[in-house]
Amino acid sequence: MIQFTQPKNLNGIQLVSELEAAGVKVFDYPEIDGNGNFRLAVSEADKELTETIVNAHNGITITPELSVTEKLASVGLSINDLKIALGL
Repeated sequence: MIQFTQPKNLNGIQLVSELEAAGVKVFDYPEIDGNGNFRLAVSEADKELTETIVNAHNGITITPELSVTEKLASVGLSINDLKIALGL
């Protein structure tokens, strides 16, 4: 585990996704110990890139509202399927 400065708006799931999208392999969940030290399980070779991403991270704390298309897709439907079902 390597210690970094904790982002002000930390969203661990989002941060891990950002790191992995940049090619950084994260071996375990982010950790904040009893002293407030923020650590990530990344390789020493990825330390500099990880620090850049951590410093730029601004976590989303509110789940974004899904669009109608996204809601329909979550149950396997499309807008066209809905129109047909409603006879439009």
